[in-house]
Amino acid sequence: MAPMAPHFADIVEATPTRETLRADSAVIHAALDRGDRARALADWDGMRRRYETWSALVYLRFAQNTQNPKAKADRDYADALSPEAADLDIALKRRLLADPDQAGLAGLVGRHALRLWETDVTTFDPAIKPDLEEESRLSARYTELLAGAKLAIRGQTVNLPGIEPFAEDPDRATRHDAETIRWSFFDQNGPELDDLYDRLVKRRHGMARKLGYDTYTPLGYRRMRRVDYGPEDVARYRQQVVQHVVPLVGRLLEARRAAHGWDKLRFWDEALIDPAGNPKPVGDHDMLVAAAEDMFAALDPRLAAFYRMMRAGGFLDLKNRAGKAGGGFCTSFPTLGVPFIFANFNGTHHDIGVFTHEMGHAFQNWESRHQPGIDYLWPTMEAAEIHSMGLEFLTYPAIDRLVGADAAERFRRMHLIGALAFLPYGVCVDHFQHEVYAVPDATPAERHAIWQRLERIYMPWLDYGDLAYPAKGGRWQAKQHIYNSPFYYIDYTLAQCCALQFWVRARRDGAAALEAYVGLCGRGGSAPFQDLVRSAGLVSPFADGALADVVKEAEAVLAA
Repeated sequence: MAPMAPHFADIVEATPTRETLRADSAVIHAALDRGDRARALADWDGMRRRYETWSALVYLRFAQNTQNPKAKADRDYADALSPEAADLDIALKRRLLADPDQAGLAGLVGRHALRLWETDVTTFDPAIKPDLEEESRLSARYTELLAGAKLAIRGQTVNLPGIEPFAEDPDRATRHDAETIRWSFFDQNGPELDDLYDRLVKRRHGMARKLGYDTYTPLGYRRMRRVDYGPEDVARYRQQVVQHVVPLVGRLLEARRAAHGWDKLRFWDEALIDPAGNPKPVGDHDMLVAAAEDMFAALDPRLAAFYRMMRAGGFLDLKNRAGKAGGGFCTSFPTLGVPFIFANFNGTHHDIGVFTHEMGHAFQNWESRHQPGIDYLWPTMEAAEIHSMGLEFLTYPAIDRLVGADAAERFRRMHLIGALAFLPYGVCVDHFQHEVYAVPDATPAERHAIWQRLERIYMPWLDYGDLAYPAKGGRWQAKQHIYNSPFYYIDYTLAQCCALQFWVRARRDGAAALEAYVGLCGRGGSAPFQDLVRSAGLVSPFADGALADVVKEAEAVLAA
């Protein structure tokens, strides 16, 4: 029987104010004053769950329609309230961390929660409240700008997600036209995009200085709650990608060029992975949503029951439409323990990738809903991305339900090649941010030059042809994480290393791989990244050879 859950349309959470937040905090402090720590912790957990449920609803509704005046006003209000909530939250963490009985506190909330709080208290001071509000405002403007794109192609007007089917069309001229139109939008909006990012970088650097850091980078890592690795570990991982993955991707791209008979492989050719044309979903949105139920039923009854609940409860918003924010994400409502998936289906294989990816996040959040405190409902993001990317691979045995039996093997091959090709780009995005925040006063032109130089290291095959804007170093401006979630993007590549290990294991024993995956989902965020990785029998991406082994397997499968 499917788990029972409310319908999304019925979820309501009262709008907090500065006064209600302060009153709730006062009640918690009063409980601590009288020595009732257990009561204080329970009340605080409830307060945080209510606030995060309300916040998730606000930001989701803005993403669903960035042009809606009420949704925009509600997001502005949430952006303004967020620093106040952070101030009260940090004050409670500081008080709890000052309690002499840390062993007793760890017994109540877990030692890992204390490590997270110790990190959190170094990321905030009331002095940066205005900076946090302005950072949110600038991020919202970037999202709104890209969501408002109107691109004319082949007699149609589409948004940025809507250009994707044309960008991987089997016809080379169509792909070239799609990329020309896409990058013309960024060229036209380049001055504002440069200005937004310049202001974000300087604002973040200013916050770091106020908090006692030399640059934003250590603050950025702490905001991501990374407690068991640092920039040096990430730099070594990037080098592993250069050593093991870049040569393989280069060989795969050269094979593609030769198979098509092109004199050169241009940027607009990279999206066409399958010589016969990238496999597409079996049908439109409605057909794909229905077919997914069969896929999950064939894989595992737990996944099937969870998906039926999501579908019946209205916790899916997958259709692309005008004014909707781009991309895909999973959010959740911790008062209920039910997640929500947001995406933009456009009729390409990306629909399947995004859908299975976000379902992985959602399933993890559902499986870990019984963790004892809100800090453990989600892991830090590099661990969270293992669940999403891992499910992409673990659905391989039943992927025929989404692409058809004739295209299933072609889809698996295409997805594997895409997963490998993503790694050099992903670490390039990360390296770029490390360099940007090391020199916050760089000019926009200097930032574009940094990107150009790093592209030559991580993606030496790139040939933009006559696409002037990305050729001059502007490609990074299409990646929303660079603007809105600094230092997040490496998490996808770290998780991809782990997801590929699940793929290797599933090739030997699919049932055992799935059980290890479900167990990892249930542990939520109860441990740091590398501990969670080891708990699933995986090798940390920072270990020597972690990528070499999966690349060897991929070379054998792809005959590369």
